[in-house]
Amino acid sequence: MTARFTGERPGSEMDHPDKKTPGLEPRSEGKGISVVVPAFNEEASVGAEVEAISRVLSRSDTSFEIIVVDDASTDRTSRIAMLGGARVFRHAENRGYGAAIKTGIRGARYDTIVITDADGTYPADQIPQLIEKLETADMVVGARIGKEVHIPLVRRPAKWLLGRLAQHIAGCPIPDLNSGLRAFRRQVMEPYFPMLSNRFSFTTTSTLALLGDDFQVVYHTINYYPRIGVSKIRPHHFMDFVILVLRMAMLFQPLKVFVPLAAASIAVGVMKSIFDILLVMERVATFGWATFYQPVLSTSALLLFLAGLQFLAIGMVADGVIRRLSFQSKGLGQAHATKVWELSHDKSDETQIVGSEQKHR
Repeated sequence: MTARFTGERPGSEMDHPDKKTPGLEPRSEGKGISVVVPAFNEEASVGAEVEAISRVLSRSDTSFEIIVVDDASTDRTSRIAMLGGARVFRHAENRGYGAAIKTGIRGARYDTIVITDADGTYPADQIPQLIEKLETADMVVGARIGKEVHIPLVRRPAKWLLGRLAQHIAGCPIPDLNSGLRAFRRQVMEPYFPMLSNRFSFTTTSTLALLGDDFQVVYHTINYYPRIGVSKIRPHHFMDFVILVLRMAMLFQPLKVFVPLAAASIAVGVMKSIFDILLVMERVATFGWATFYQPVLSTSALLLFLAGLQFLAIGMVADGVIRRLSFQSKGLGQAHATKVWELSHDKSDETQIVGSEQKHR
């Protein structure tokens, strides 16, 4: 097996979508479904996943494609996915789960996008139901609340805490915050690319972003099966998720962050003031007008009151600014080029690497 790399000037197909170029072609080819499967060292499961998706979608008359984005795997992930009939994009270096999804969305031929994992945990037979519900929604999330859900017990407390925090920020129930099986339209998701994480928190960010901008997000109950292979999520990712949720709150619902801070600061200031007044009453023999000339409130109590007012003012200003701004796909991020290869078989059964560099914002 030999490989050939065909160079392309940076950003050609992303800056000029009307120009037909090899590699990534982010143009719609009519009605159809693009299933994006990010993968990193998933040779044990990617073949079966591609086969399962293909078998399910072949039962309908709708055109479809399966895109496997190999995030610089060191095993045979790309070759096995190609043998299964998938389009394969390969990153030159490991860039993360979210970056792989973005690459797949940009290179998809169809505007209806489904993302799922390559490890066999999500039921491929539920994809048609997600597509059906997408007719009346902006995004459909496969909620892992079915009868058979295999989430490790060690992760469940952190998942529950993160979910409760996200529900408070969003102001609505979220059955599954970061499910990796979901369907949406490309034009809905692309404007948020600059703020969507390149790492594991892509799904969390997309859920909060769409809810924060009042998009219609619906949930479809699914099962969640045991993983094939080794999980890439580590305990330290929990804090990354918490920071991300708070960051999204600042972007979409700043009052949900600053009002509790203001209330807590003022409440502590009130308690400290009461304590200060009681101390003054103990020092003076009689309580009268002369008492008001005494230093009743301490500096700390006054600072707590002022801090509470400042938190409230900052939150109100931030909320007003956010409501005046609309996030657009242009001008939200610094342009940068990334190298992506699309792998394919030529007639001599060799592997051809069609290369391009995406320039995106």
